Amino acid sequence: MGETVDGRSKKTVFVTVGTTCFDALVEGVDTLSVKEELSRKGYTDLLIQMGRGSYIPSKTSGERGLAVDYFTFSSSIADYLKSASLIISHAGSGSIFETLRLDKPLIVVVNEDLMDNHQSELAEELADRKHLLCARPQNLQETIRTMDLESLIPYPPGDATAIAKGINRFMGFPDD
Repeated sequence: MGETVDGRSKKTVFVTVGTTCFDALVEGVDTLSVKEELSRKGYTDLLIQMGRGSYIPSKTSGERGLAVDYFTFSSSIADYLKSASLIISHAGSGSIFETLRLDKPLIVVVNEDLMDNHQSELAEELADRKHLLCARPQNLQETIRTMDLESLIPYPPGDATAIAKGINRFMGFPDD
């Protein structure tokens, strides 16, 4: 039996921006509407890895008592990923594939401030294949409200050929 919070099983949402600065994601999950939606979905804890960002999230949890904490960096986020019930991540390929390998539900939030953001193509391709959900900072609350984690399809480990071909076609490279 896992940890409990007020008689409920502990369900943690882990948010990661990797080594980047992605204040829009941190600010997005720090809104009362997102925290309330996570609580409504049964999550008890919100842990935010905020990277190089300057925005400091609030530990205010909303009326349902979502426990909120944050940190900048960790030598390894593997343990956080393993213990989380839901991961909300930037679109970095390392974070995406590490989470999918663990067969954890994943919402990838695309950083629209990046120029030539090829990461968004990866996230959108994997979302089209139903391996993850894809969001923007401004529609994160709606994505959480409407998410159906049961509809996600486990990512088959080891063969990224189909994904790579899809991205190559999108980028205009010939199929080999």
